[in-house]
Amino acid sequence: MGKKIKEVTQYINDSADFAKPILKRLRKLCHEASPKLDEAIKWGCPYFEYNGLVVGMARFKNHVSFGFWKSKEMKDPNNLFTRGAKASMCNVQVKSLEEMPSDSVLRKYIRAAVKLNEPATVAKKSKSPKKAAGKKAVGKKAAVKKPVPKVPAPLARALNKKKKARDFFESLSPSGKRDYCEWIAEAKRDSTKEKRIATAIEWLSEGKSRHWKYR
Repeated sequence: MGKKIKEVTQYINDSADFAKPILKRLRKLCHEASPKLDEAIKWGCPYFEYNGLVVGMARFKNHVSFGFWKSKEMKDPNNLFTRGAKASMCNVQVKSLEEMPSDSVLRKYIRAAVKLNEPATVAKKSKSPKKAAGKKAVGKKAAVKKPVPKVPAPLARALNKKKKARDFFESLSPSGKRDYCEWIAEAKRDSTKEKRIATAIEWLSEGKSRHWKYR
């Protein structure tokens, strides 16, 4: 059995009544699905690790979010992942035990996520394909990675005052962070910027991406 830590137990005990049974069930299923998983607290929330992060869960005011660190590489046969949310850890959001997928489905997803962190799988993916001698790749351009966005100072100050919002913001992908940063930076008036920052903090505290309304 993987290592359990008291900090995760405390996190669950300090949660709202509706969230406790959800978090307890997720914790139990992670250890049932894979005895390799160890517990950790990252960005203020419980995570389950094996050769790196695998599964994470977080409580919010009205729901619990959970998801998989490498969800982009996972298949989603049961349509668990929220549309457009595969770049973040908050793949799935539920408000009660009744809304949760079945135990067998969750175990299947957890095992698939663990498999992605197996040394053999990681090593296989790290090998770059060799180019044929004397031939050049045609028609494909190297992908240009955009830099991690610079957080506007007013937003950074607001995030420092709201831990839940900061923790979720940090869990977003670079593109997810960029959506918020650019939205605020584009505001022409100070009043508009202040209003957008207040809205951003509210949404982030609820585990929502910038474009959550359209997903």
